[in-house]
Order: sequence, then C-alpha cells, then structure tokens
Amino acid sequence: MEKLLTEAFAPVRLEVFNDSGKHHGHAGDDGSGESHFTVVIESAAFTGVSRLQRQRQVIAALGDIVGQRVHAVAIKASVPEESRCE
Repeated sequence: MEKLLTEAFAPVRLEVFNDSGKHHGHAGDDGSGESHFTVVIESAAFTGVSRLQRQRQVIAALGDIVGQRVHAVAIKASVPEESRCE
C-alpha cells in the first residue's frame, strides 16, 4: 500500500495502520491479519479536491487491493495546510 500511495501522490506524510486485530471475528476478517487498515496521507495532490474525491483517488491508487485482498480501509486524506490547522 505504501509503495502505491507514494508513487501516486508523493505524500509529505503517509502512515498505514493495520487495524485487523481490532476486527478479529468480524465480517471481512479472513484470518490473514491483513483485512482492515487505516491510511493517513497528506499530499499537495489533494489541493482543491473534495474529501469524497480524495478517498476515491486513494482507493483507485490501491487498485485491486481493496475489495479483494483487503476488506476495509479508513482514509484520512489532507493537504499540508489542513493538518497544520487542526
């Protein structure tokens, strides 16, 4: 995931958290330990793009990972200026 997102967005911040352990036994848990993730990404590529479109861009960059190998991805996508305001 990190490689795909880095190539697509040249982020200034990228963190990928494996949340699968929190979902053990829930829907989508295939026992692999790689079913649920959170992505925190900060990139100038998201400037002027709505929150929904940012999420769509991240999902598109991940290709077949989401929905086939990974059940769920929570996405927190921002531009550098937004994270400094929080």
